[in-house]
Amino acid sequence: MSDFYKKLKKPFFVLAPMEDVTDFAFREMFARYAKPDVLYTEFTSSDGLVSEGRINMEKDLLYSEKQRPVVAQLFTSKPENMRKSCLIVKELGFDGIDINMGCPDKSIEKQNCGADLIKNPQKAIELIEAASSVGLPLSVKTRLGYNTTEIDTWIKTILQQKIKALTIHLRTRKEMSKVPADWEHMKKIKEMRDEISPETLIIGNGDVLDIDQAKKLADKYKCDGIMIGRGAYGNPWFFSGYMPTVTKKLDVLIEHTELFIKTFGKTKSFNVMKKHYKAYVNGFRGAKELRIKLMESKEIKDIKKHIADFCSENEDLA
Repeated sequence: MSDFYKKLKKPFFVLAPMEDVTDFAFREMFARYAKPDVLYTEFTSSDGLVSEGRINMEKDLLYSEKQRPVVAQLFTSKPENMRKSCLIVKELGFDGIDINMGCPDKSIEKQNCGADLIKNPQKAIELIEAASSVGLPLSVKTRLGYNTTEIDTWIKTILQQKIKALTIHLRTRKEMSKVPADWEHMKKIKEMRDEISPETLIIGNGDVLDIDQAKKLADKYKCDGIMIGRGAYGNPWFFSGYMPTVTKKLDVLIEHTELFIKTFGKTKSFNVMKKHYKAYVNGFRGAKELRIKLMESKEIKDIKKHIADFCSENEDLA
């Protein structure tokens, strides 16, 4: 199995895995308009993948050839289920596997997954060992610590596992997103990486709003890569720095919506798609009024009509 990480030019840029955001349709928009160096799926339950409910989860792992290299992000607290789900992911042709060890959602932590693993490093090691046995390039996404910064303990433990890449959201679990990401910790993390596992790539994550900022952070803190999450909402051109016209943004909103409906039909609530409208329809005259109409719409024909009416009434925004 080839290791795509070895082919990436540094610094590289990654679209973050985000629940109910980075589904097939969302990733495909980026693949079409300004593809990042690596794409991740939404995080997917390993327990669900190895259960009878697997068929209901397969759409979470859809991808196109345009999206490569594409990494499947998984979560579980059960090493055997991790191993089995990684075999499924390998069978599906993914380029890599990422284990989520940072999600702060309480429902995930109750399953002893996500950020809860920061409190149980031995379990984290067992999960890494189980995933590594499958042979796909393995990475981990986590946080600085749980209640406090734990670089000397938690981050060190993960680096000792010699994984291919480590993404660090530069906040603790306790901080959630209530405080700015603290990029100054990256220097110590890099020094520790160089000492313990020089081959492990370090990816920084947190509060990146545009590609120029991402490049500056990579240069300042010497990260191998930068992962971008919320900053890329509603902007499939994010990784190119291109600034589309209002008309172009609205055209792609329609394209995104049509692909979402075609892909997920009745398997996902249309409200999942609507949350993207807040990002697409923002920052221009009349955006609020148009956004309200779109959020109230129930069918694609209504979306198209509202946008067509808006564009005809605001030709100067094209």
